[in-house]
Amino acid sequence: MNVIAKHRNLSISGDRLWQSLMDMAKIGATEKGGVCRLALTDIDKEGRDLFIQWCKEAGCSIRIDKMGNIFARREGRNPDLKPIMTGSHLDSQPTGGRFDGVYGVLAGLEVVRALNDADYETEAPIEVAVWTNEEGSRFAPAMVSSGVFAKVFDLEYGLSRADSDGKTMGEELERIGYAGPDEPNIDGHPVGAYFEAHIEQGPILEDEEKTIGVVTDAQGQRWYEITLTGVEAHAGPTPMHLRKDALLGASRIVEAVNRIGMENQPFACATVGMLENYPNSRNVIPGKVFLTVDFRHPDDEILAKMDKELREAVDEITKGIGLEMDFEQIWYYAPIKFEDSCVKAVRDGVELGGYSNRDMVSGAGHDACYLSKVTPTGMIFIPCVDGISHNEVEDATPEWCEAGGQVLLQAMVTKADETVLSS
Repeated sequence: MNVIAKHRNLSISGDRLWQSLMDMAKIGATEKGGVCRLALTDIDKEGRDLFIQWCKEAGCSIRIDKMGNIFARREGRNPDLKPIMTGSHLDSQPTGGRFDGVYGVLAGLEVVRALNDADYETEAPIEVAVWTNEEGSRFAPAMVSSGVFAKVFDLEYGLSRADSDGKTMGEELERIGYAGPDEPNIDGHPVGAYFEAHIEQGPILEDEEKTIGVVTDAQGQRWYEITLTGVEAHAGPTPMHLRKDALLGASRIVEAVNRIGMENQPFACATVGMLENYPNSRNVIPGKVFLTVDFRHPDDEILAKMDKELREAVDEITKGIGLEMDFEQIWYYAPIKFEDSCVKAVRDGVELGGYSNRDMVSGAGHDACYLSKVTPTGMIFIPCVDGISHNEVEDATPEWCEAGGQVLLQAMVTKADETVLSS
């Protein structure tokens, strides 16, 4: 039997999905229309509690692992089969939007609700996941809990990640009641396939008037933390040629980072996102600066070339000014190619819905990148207005959200039923 014919009439409720998104957006709402739900805060707990309430109302069972990852499960006809999973995250940037992460979680819940509406029993179970601390804005690095699940990081590393106040993920999970009992890795929780729906976080789909991005690959990333130490001194009596100005060194590194990004086009992205200056006084030469660097590229060889160029530039800059330097790469993952059968399942869903579409490489990191290391994985992008994300004005339309949810439904059911349909 043809797979598409088997579940042609399944359909999500776009209105219900949109209402769920708007209801969740009230938790941590900001004055400018965005959200602030930093990982493992009381606001994050409130969002988690609401998600679990909705899942239980939809008939799902709930599992929570030691990293606080939540798994809502709708049983299939054959409970011995590995579940087909979808999901994303509920935590946000400090000035985040209403769709980043949460769209993928609630599109997954809408898949469960749509299957309930149709009284449709998939062959394999369906699961919706909420991954803890995807953003990495409170606890670095990003995607740490899906990384523990995929055995990229060990549990001790994940639980020991600390925020700027020294509070660890383990401590905060205990505090808000989300330190679950289950082992947080693929060995104790096998997955048949994973799909993630997400806003694009870039301008391409809207600019080209495409409704769906079929994600085939994801860029690799390298994150760095650099501390420069010079000498604080009075801004008046200290001659220019005798200064060891840490901020001057940092400014030259910022310029070098931008140059490296521009010289490795197309696709290269290079960003200094944080810069902390000490003692930050108007008449004191800065004695210490902390800064971060974010490199991205879909070709691992070019990403390695960018790494080499950065190290050489930082070494030359600091020696030239006489600064001490602490340089650490805190995070790296190689470029990702998503699995062919999952990409095809997304394409089939796009074809069935008749949506305009294009293939895409993800410029951002997602939990799907780590899941791809341990299970077949695919991603679905929908547009966001003006390509803006990680911003309170982040926006999408109900129609885009519905289209992505419909493609997700079809892709998941295809994978959940493929054992029986192929027999």
